[in-house]
Amino acid sequence: MTDARVERKLTAILAADAAGYSRLMGRDEEGTLKRLVARRREVFEPRIAEHRGRIVKLTGDGLLAQFDSAVEAVRCAAEIQAALNALDRALPEGERVAFRLGINVGDVIVEGGDIYGDGVNIAARLEGIAEPGGICVSARVREDAAAHVPFAFEDMGERDLKNIARPVRAFRVVPDGAGAAASPRPAEPGPAATETRLPSFGDRPTFAVLPFANMSGDPAHEYFADGISEDLIAAIAGWCRFPVIARNSSFAYKGQTVDAKRAGRELGARYLIEGSVRKSGERLRVSAQLIDAASGHQVWAERYDRGVGDVFAIQDEITASIAAAVEPELLEIEERRAAQAARPSLEAYDLVQRGNWHHNRFTRKDAEEALRLFAQATAADPDYAPAYAAAAYTKYWAAQMRWAADGPETLREAQELAARAVALDARDARAHMYLGQVSLWLRQHDRAIAETRRAIELNPSLAQAYSVLGYALDCVGRFDEALETVAHSLRLRPNDRTLARCLPAMSLAHYQLGAYARAEEIARRAVTLNPIYWMGRQMLAASLGQLGRGEDAARELGEIRRREPDVAREAYSQRLPFRDPAYARRIEDGLIKAGWR
Repeated sequence: MTDARVERKLTAILAADAAGYSRLMGRDEEGTLKRLVARRREVFEPRIAEHRGRIVKLTGDGLLAQFDSAVEAVRCAAEIQAALNALDRALPEGERVAFRLGINVGDVIVEGGDIYGDGVNIAARLEGIAEPGGICVSARVREDAAAHVPFAFEDMGERDLKNIARPVRAFRVVPDGAGAAASPRPAEPGPAATETRLPSFGDRPTFAVLPFANMSGDPAHEYFADGISEDLIAAIAGWCRFPVIARNSSFAYKGQTVDAKRAGRELGARYLIEGSVRKSGERLRVSAQLIDAASGHQVWAERYDRGVGDVFAIQDEITASIAAAVEPELLEIEERRAAQAARPSLEAYDLVQRGNWHHNRFTRKDAEEALRLFAQATAADPDYAPAYAAAAYTKYWAAQMRWAADGPETLREAQELAARAVALDARDARAHMYLGQVSLWLRQHDRAIAETRRAIELNPSLAQAYSVLGYALDCVGRFDEALETVAHSLRLRPNDRTLARCLPAMSLAHYQLGAYARAEEIARRAVTLNPIYWMGRQMLAASLGQLGRGEDAARELGEIRRREPDVAREAYSQRLPFRDPAYARRIEDGLIKAGWR
């Protein structure tokens, strides 16, 4: 007698589960069950059928469904969440039923109408790490669906899921287009929005420069190793045609033993550049290697033993060698650039690197020390543009974080410094970006947009410039364009600890478009990443007010008042530099509804 053959099938699996179900049942058993059944019948069942899926089974407060296509599964999930969100907006907070959705593509065993196997288990675990109201998918789903759906996929990194033998790369679905389309749009002041042409990675090789290790045995030399890494990021980005992952994303690996394949996947980079720096007295040893992240193979490696004064020549040789290894026709361009580049004094260069190290610690005391070092750098070399640009940026944040006694005057000083940097080096992308950023907060909107666009032209990999442009577009009422622009900034800097500074621009756009639930979700993430940045809290409190979530809104207002006890509601609402005061009034309306009297 022969054994029955096991039926297997490659399929897309969607797992759904109600968030906080036990809490809701404890509050109102009959009402919660009634709403749960209604959601299944009115939302899940028709949309799953419409996308040619099949409900495999109900799982208490959730369900399991399968689809022949990952694209249909993602489209269906997005429509389900949009429909659920629309229904919940009309209900008091205590009656809302938010669902988590997880999607995986895998080989499953089919038996009697049910499905089994790791493919199913992974979908269920992905659902478990999704946010309430969110969708989490595997890398295979993203790969199959990304080109066919109008959604972004936000990388959540590799996750160790319960009872799953290997780490699973997870992505969060960001249905910005769908959310915006369903939201009311306020009138946009000023000239009609022009199309933002954002570069896509396409098939171009993407680079990530990992932080060079400080092998000197002296922590005081840490800034020097960081400075070389940052300069290589700027140099490679200067080729313009190659995307380079932002500094703060690649620096997340600082102090770690890095697996090239995993880092490449997590950063979305085809090539990794890593190395070490040993500085002893006036001698310098720099080792560098270029790694193909997909294979883990070394493409090129070199070691340089020179005097400290040769640091600029070493950087040029490294970038030229990378150019020759990756795309030989770039070698001539890189050699010409190196020959024409102006060299600062080594003292000024060293002082700026020290100042940048302090600035990145992001405290009042470190900002003061950074400004002192930048002033010494400009005294040592009055023509060194990066020193003025770095000082401008630190002064900008001193004004933003209320570290400066006179915020408006500090912003004007920052603008003068940034303008000086641009005058000294018109091709310094960061100088243009800082000039645009400061100009925005001085309410010079057209100059802000023009300078930031110029920064992007000079360096299309400058992730921060896209978020600055996003804020500027927000402030002139071009919210859809702002969403697209900030989304590109996020793609350039996965795992970036500074995301909290740009996420409020995306929350603000959704808020002004009336998508308050999405605005609240993004603002909450910004506050989680950086509790001290006022803008995330402003958008979170206003969004909660618009959503009628009184208890949560009161808690956020209490935190705002604790941090800034003397600030008035109207002044707090008007802090963003909008061209049209109507947008500030919309924020104030949310704060009033949140309970700020």
